[in-house]
Amino acid sequence: MGSTLGVAVVGFGWMGRVHTQAYARVPHHFPGLSVRPELIAVADEVPGRAEEAAARYGFATAARDWREVAADPRVQAVSVAAPNFLHRELGVAMAETGKHLWIEKPVGLTAEDARAVAGAVAEAGVQGTVGFNYRNAPAVAAARELIASGEIGTVTHVRIRLFSDYAAHPEGALTWRYERERGGSGVLGDLASHGVDLARFLLGEIASLTADTAVFVPERARPTGATAGHARSAGGELGPVENEDYVSCLLRFASGARGVLEACRVSVGEQNNYGFEIHGTKGAVSWDFRRMGELGVSRGTSFQDQPVSTLYVGPGHGEYAAFQPGSANSMGYDDLKVVEAYNFLRSIDEGTPYGATLEDAVHSATALDAMARSAEHGGWVSPGD
Repeated sequence: MGSTLGVAVVGFGWMGRVHTQAYARVPHHFPGLSVRPELIAVADEVPGRAEEAAARYGFATAARDWREVAADPRVQAVSVAAPNFLHRELGVAMAETGKHLWIEKPVGLTAEDARAVAGAVAEAGVQGTVGFNYRNAPAVAAARELIASGEIGTVTHVRIRLFSDYAAHPEGALTWRYERERGGSGVLGDLASHGVDLARFLLGEIASLTADTAVFVPERARPTGATAGHARSAGGELGPVENEDYVSCLLRFASGARGVLEACRVSVGEQNNYGFEIHGTKGAVSWDFRRMGELGVSRGTSFQDQPVSTLYVGPGHGEYAAFQPGSANSMGYDDLKVVEAYNFLRSIDEGTPYGATLEDAVHSATALDAMARSAEHGGWVSPGD
């Protein structure tokens, strides 16, 4: 059976539930993992939410205050799925108490916040995993292998898109997500952070960038009570949307490749339209999250009029075999978080980082800060500046 590991979840909105379900499923999909998660504690400041989570999922303890989790010696690892403005305080505190950390992106409001959490994790000698789940898709793993093998030649340019409509309704409540102080950089932290991680995971470091941003829904109604997800609030007092609905960014990679990254949270008619097209000197590869198990591939020696085929991912691509026995069987979003939980627990068990780390979060946050600077002042910016 292996040893048990006491885990806790702080913040029990949708993402807190996803983390909890991932912990429960890990032993079924990865039976060879020698450590088994045990649900010890759940914390959420909304009255009754933690108690409901404990009753539904079997946590031993429920709390309103996350500090109770930090002080609980039974808890050895913590999932942080709380709002962005709490990431730094929570992440640093949990690491300082010696708890391993699975934290959602973007790890705070700025690159400084991400660095603080990464530093605390390193100082404490604990493991840290970040919620960049799209890199866990088997098709993305297959794309990375194709690129690294030279199958499509030298990469010349890439387009990465993240379009969604979750904030498109004008009656969407003015939650923390739209405030600069609590939500940070809007769609940059929410969606573009994933785009940066995919760009780095597939193509390497970003040398410089230039960006433009916009707010298309400038006012929203303040909610009258606790909210979860993307709730609506009609008729309430209007307040300003302080952060970005949209970002477009030109990228220059250290390899010499060029890129376009575009993200929007108010794209009417678009639901989770996330993906990429990558072109090389001999071929191309493309992926659409909504058809997660398919990879468009063009390779050969024709160059002009070269056809594109569909590769259906299967065993041998990423962690696909842990979920399905043969190619073209579907996987879903929650499966990607199970892979993430596996990487987190494996990192703890073996003492070696697997999957996205806090350093990846720092790189992403640094690029997001550079986008914000470029959008404000104009011109090309190096993320390292």
